[in-house]
Amino acid sequence: MKITICGSMKFYEQMLDLKKNLEVAGHTVYMPVMVEGVDYWAKDGATRIQAKKGGDLIGKHFGKIQESDAILVANFTKKETANYIGANTFLEIGFAHWLRKKIYLLHPLPDQPYIIEELRAINPTVINGDLSTIQ
Repeated sequence: MKITICGSMKFYEQMLDLKKNLEVAGHTVYMPVMVEGVDYWAKDGATRIQAKKGGDLIGKHFGKIQESDAILVANFTKKETANYIGANTFLEIGFAHWLRKKIYLLHPLPDQPYIIEELRAINPTVINGDLSTIQ
């Protein structure tokens, strides 16, 4: 299966581990790109926006989703938010849903009031960390 990993760049190292494990299981895996200026430790929002626009990072990642059979959302804890899903990731989930791709969440739905109802309506498959359930 072709799978695109989606998630906050804060989780990039964990996404690399997921990629490796999925490839061992026989999947083809696409990842977001880590670009200078967009890295998760960047504090300057204007720099992040310019880097994303200049590299067409959102469009390129959408292309990966379009080529895939499924997405895997790497939703780890970020600060005080368990199973965090950020704005870009939510956008990617919506795009995958519109394309009728399988949507897997690594961990349960987050308690984020501004997206929880939409996530429940999309009804992703929560795998509770068990990559072997991706089929």
